[in-house]
Amino acid sequence: GAAGGVGTAAIQIAKAVGARVIAAASTDEKCALCREIGADETINYSKQDLREAIKAATGGKGPDVIYDPVGGDFAEPAFRSIAWRGRYLVVGFAASPTVPSLPMNLPLLKGASLVGVFWGAFAKNEPAANAAMMAELAHWYAEGKIKPVIDRTMPMSELHAAYAHMGSRGVKGKLVLVNA
Repeated sequence: GAAGGVGTAAIQIAKAVGARVIAAASTDEKCALCREIGADETINYSKQDLREAIKAATGGKGPDVIYDPVGGDFAEPAFRSIAWRGRYLVVGFAASPTVPSLPMNLPLLKGASLVGVFWGAFAKNEPAANAAMMAELAHWYAEGKIKPVIDRTMPMSELHAAYAHMGSRGVKGKLVLVNA
């Protein structure tokens, strides 16, 4: 999901804090976009075995942090690839209507953490921390460190076509609907 709206934001934010970013996406075109916006390496999980590609990209160590806005069939192989004491950020489930499940021995064996990332609850429960986070994002935007990736803008009257485009998994970044 690295080429989607939240994924492209995650790449840019990770680079803004100095992380080495390995982005996974479903096409070579989406992988190219991820590299254009800062990913150090990409994995096309349609052509590569995800676990083996992660292992190769991390020299066998595994990632320290996995940001997953997709879930689905790749959740377990990704978690199995995580580094010792890694953090797996559960952001969403774009891949399917079913929520993936993990064998509970995996966090134990990896000393790893599953972390739920729910911005709405964070903003409600920690308003001061949320305000500070939003101020930092605005500062990074003003400095040019982050910039939303816009796939296209469509008039609201083309809502059905917009949903069809999203359903085809062709969107890179965000699709914006405008009242025109």
